Amino acid sequence: MSNFHQRPFSIKIFLPTGDPDGLRVVEKSNWTGIGIYFKRPNFKQAAQRPEFQKTGVYILIGNPDNSSLPTLYIGEGDPVAARLTSHQSTKDFWEWAIFFTSKDNSLNKAHIKYLESRLLELAATAKQSQLDNVQSSLPPSLSEAEAADTESFLLDMLSIFPLLGLNAFEPIQPLKQPQNLLALDRPNLKATAYEDPQGFIVRQGSLASNTETSSIHPFLSTLHQDLLKQGILADKDGKTLQFTQNYPFTSPSTAAGVILGYPANGRVEWKDAQGKTLKELQTATLS
Repeated sequence: MSNFHQRPFSIKIFLPTGDPDGLRVVEKSNWTGIGIYFKRPNFKQAAQRPEFQKTGVYILIGNPDNSSLPTLYIGEGDPVAARLTSHQSTKDFWEWAIFFTSKDNSLNKAHIKYLESRLLELAATAKQSQLDNVQSSLPPSLSEAEAADTESFLLDMLSIFPLLGLNAFEPIQPLKQPQNLLALDRPNLKATAYEDPQGFIVRQGSLASNTETSSIHPFLSTLHQDLLKQGILADKDGKTLQFTQNYPFTSPSTAAGVILGYPANGRVEWKDAQGKTLKELQTATLS
């Protein structure tokens, strides 16, 4: 699953209104699916699209003030029109949404229930979001061939999400021996990490402080609490916390700040086995 983005492909994004921040119609080369991206103020425009009346799976996305992680609601509709219209009036958290359907009407109720169940499973495993769904969704019984076709449709959806700013479904796979492994060392505290297109990846087993200083930025403190709630950070010995899985941070400084419990310059704190800082390594690469 983690290698879906490594297949070369082309994406076509059409802007029906001519507004780069407005409605987007997303298609992929050699794919029968189609995605409709819209922000909440553009709901009426999205509702006028013919795809709105088709069977599909959708995701509502919001960014709460009290969390560093996005909130997602994953659902399905046959068609999506009724469900999305209901959420427009009953769910306050979401700010933008995307739904997927097929251009050739090849998706039926069983297919979209399967997609909904798999997306919920992937989001729960990745732990990079908070789910607004109260209940999990059990996948329907599909034939072996139908399940394979639906998984293929899912892989195409997953390859599109990051292009739209949604990185909530792909867990970070552990690398046996990452190149340019970096370390952050303190007494009784050691963490290792590496740079990756998905972010600055702190590795499973790394240690973090369970205390924070008064100077810590609110964002770092909130992220620290979110990682505890998600089970990504867990108590190790009453004095330190431990990463239970690899986790992608947006920057080396954010990773260092969460680990140390105070603001830190990650380009200076993270060093390789020879003691060179990340800043020195990046500068050497440029030269």
